Amino acid sequence: MSDRKQERRGLGRGLSALMADVEVEAPQQGGERRAEASIAIDRIHPNPNQPRQSFVAESLEELAASIATKGIIQPLILRVHPTKPDAFEIVAGERRWRAAQMAQVHEVPAIVRSLDDTEVLEVAIIENIQRSDLNAVDEASGYRQLMDRFGHTQEQMAEALGKSRSHIANTLRLLSLPPGVQAYLAEGKLTAGHARALITADDPDGLARQVIARNLSVRETEALAKGPKPSTRRRATASSEKDADTRALEQDLAANLGMKVVVDHAADRGDGKITISYKSLEELDNLCRMLTGGAEN
Repeated sequence: MSDRKQERRGLGRGLSALMADVEVEAPQQGGERRAEASIAIDRIHPNPNQPRQSFVAESLEELAASIATKGIIQPLILRVHPTKPDAFEIVAGERRWRAAQMAQVHEVPAIVRSLDDTEVLEVAIIENIQRSDLNAVDEASGYRQLMDRFGHTQEQMAEALGKSRSHIANTLRLLSLPPGVQAYLAEGKLTAGHARALITADDPDGLARQVIARNLSVRETEALAKGPKPSTRRRATASSEKDADTRALEQDLAANLGMKVVVDHAADRGDGKITISYKSLEELDNLCRMLTGGAEN
């Protein structure tokens, strides 16, 4: 059985148990965090599979200045290094580790946990999702990784992460937008509200550029994405016949697949069709893998 299939079966301890490893950094009364050890910084190594590869220099410098003045408030989460004797690998807190080196700190507070490679990756993704400065695209990518790699459902993530299922579903829908629109969102040129209004538009890229150039509000963006009202009776009838349940089903399918989904249901006959739109061969390959249950030769 492949490693990928093993990951999809989920971890025995569950997402909530892994959340405890991240949330152990939560402040106690009086604002203090409880560390289990103080470990020399040169015995600590980064996780080569850390999903976050970008560290903003200016932000690291600000954190280093804070550490030099106040010390490290939140302990790092580590595990015993799988290959290096008398060393540790970072599970969560690489940014603090990097900033501590800049501040010329020789030891850091830490909590050591026994985690395997799969659990380390999962905790790293969870920690990234919990960052306060995370943009909506990165947040959505984190949810998608938890679903694709570990088989977590939207309901499980909502419960463990303390978020509503609708928030997770709506955030995942952003991944169905073209890369250009996702870039505008990640750069802060569009809000998540603007981006959601463009998901079902025929030309999200073009409309996104209009929204930015004209500095439109979310409500104005929604009106722009809807376009002119249907002029033919057939289009008006089709629009009115698509009820709230059907639209909700489209949104759920789009969120789970990461692609635009249209459900055409003939209520009088009870039949219909589902149209899934993909934007690249990679998306088509992912769709085929999902439809075939991820079967491998």
